[in-house]
Amino acid sequence: MAKQEIVEWHSSYSIGIPVIDGQHKELINLTNKLYNSCLQGWESTKDVFMKTIRGAVDYVGYHFSTEEKIMERVEYPYMAEHKKEHTDFVRTVLQEVDDFQSGKKYTPHNFVYYLRDWVLTHIAISDKKMGNHLLAMKNEGSLQRITLKVKKITKVEVDIEHSNQKNVSKRFVIE
Repeated sequence: MAKQEIVEWHSSYSIGIPVIDGQHKELINLTNKLYNSCLQGWESTKDVFMKTIRGAVDYVGYHFSTEEKIMERVEYPYMAEHKKEHTDFVRTVLQEVDDFQSGKKYTPHNFVYYLRDWVLTHIAISDKKMGNHLLAMKNEGSLQRITLKVKKITKVEVDIEHSNQKNVSKRFVIE
């Protein structure tokens, strides 16, 4: 069976920070992988779904850690609300995994749709708001350089570019 997508990355999802946009693309890839596991029949779904969901949980933790470290460094004024969204999402995902493992009535398709909707809504509202704040700081000259320590990445330099600005770049060094 050919792979299908429940959601495709679109440039309108970009928040203007390549490291975060790249992580968002990976979250969309994971959502599509989960969706495809649901199309393979129940036995295959159980195995692939659980393996994929474990990877997704790890990756979501890594991604949220990246965002939260950026927000902390720039003293983002809406960090508490943004972080609460992350915490609530993780709580929901862990409950869904528990329900699935304990044999409660569970539909992986419903979870995939929940994941898709949550990721796209979170990107469109909360992450766009954060990205706009960072780009405004940069344009005002109050954001020069941020060095972060994030697990699993060593010394990656990323330029932040915004298509409406000429020669605009910023570096986040993630160690």
